[in-house]
Amino acid sequence: MRILCLSAWFPYPPDNGARIRLYHLLTALGSAHAVDLLCFFHGQEERVSPEVLPPGVSLVGALPAPTDRRSHPSLAGLFSPYPRALAEQYVPEMAARLTNALARQPYDLVLAFEIGPGVTTAPYLLEVQSARRVIEDLEISMIWAKEQGARSLSARLRYSLTWQKQRRYTRELLRQVDGCVVPSDVERRLISDMVPDGPPLAVVPNGVDLERYRGDFGLVEMDALVFPGALTYEANFEAMRFFLGEVFPRIRQARPQATLYITGRTDGVDLRRLLLGDGVVLTGYLPDVRPRVARSAVCIAPLTLGGGTRIKILEAMALGTPVVATSKGAEGLEVRPGRDLLIADEPADFADAVVRVLASAELRASLSAAGRRVAERYDWRIIGGQLNAFLEQVYHEDTKTRSKSVNC
Repeated sequence: MRILCLSAWFPYPPDNGARIRLYHLLTALGSAHAVDLLCFFHGQEERVSPEVLPPGVSLVGALPAPTDRRSHPSLAGLFSPYPRALAEQYVPEMAARLTNALARQPYDLVLAFEIGPGVTTAPYLLEVQSARRVIEDLEISMIWAKEQGARSLSARLRYSLTWQKQRRYTRELLRQVDGCVVPSDVERRLISDMVPDGPPLAVVPNGVDLERYRGDFGLVEMDALVFPGALTYEANFEAMRFFLGEVFPRIRQARPQATLYITGRTDGVDLRRLLLGDGVVLTGYLPDVRPRVARSAVCIAPLTLGGGTRIKILEAMALGTPVVATSKGAEGLEVRPGRDLLIADEPADFADAVVRVLASAELRASLSAAGRRVAERYDWRIIGGQLNAFLEQVYHEDTKTRSKSVNC
């Protein structure tokens, strides 16, 4: 097939969750199809080059991502029946680039990556009439979870309004496309319940590049914890606010030398909202996070928000680093709690789980070996094959067949 991919991100460097997923799925697509990419980029001007794309993928256009206007909401956005980003971050030039690409080259299928809050490619996908249309990485569970967990009246009203807008738009969107890919079974169930008459639906989880995570990255540092995630992402920030405020002090009581390394960017983040103190190290952006994770005794994933499957957990497992996570942090992964990783949701339980791993070489070795076996099931080459198989199915089936659900 000839496929046109629309993306909210340029896939290089693959150093955050969105770019990692995009890069490896494009690699799989380029190995089997002729693929063109039309995308936005986020402050990467010096790196946006066709030379860094996977083999078989050509760049037909890249534009700066629209500015986030959430700090200055418009009345039009407030009273719109659809998510505000659709109107406030729509870029006419992107639509024009898409029109030109479709005029120059017929495509069999157009695949839109990163459909969710913030910058989205959904409005442009719906302008395509001459090819099969498929959504990739549709995530709405984070908005749903906020609406479900809101406590104050103002928060309930705000998140309820946001959820109703997202729900309405998602239902209308899915009834106009030919296929949908989600990163976890949680998203699949939520979307299937919301749009039972929607298009064929596939679960294609996140993965890990196993070859890249083999090797010796140094000796493990006892009492070292790591959280590999930029605080610029809301789910990561909230995870650290929970962990630093309610969990880490308990760990330090039992293990006074415990040190937490938080990797990733903090640009524009109000760090005053975090309980940063003794034993907390902000590493900043690391071009290669593998040594830091591999040398840590425990990788923590105390997430309370977000969707999909956690690339940070899979990467830690591939490196042999034991993982302690919340139920939300481990969501979407086929793991055995207590064998492959430890899961705890209450602060005292989470702290106890971390301390047990730090104190027991036997437990660390057991979790390390089991984690590596889990990671082997999430090789990007396998997962990319699942995406290719689903797209082939969508391309060849009657577009009027709407009610199938496929788990790849």
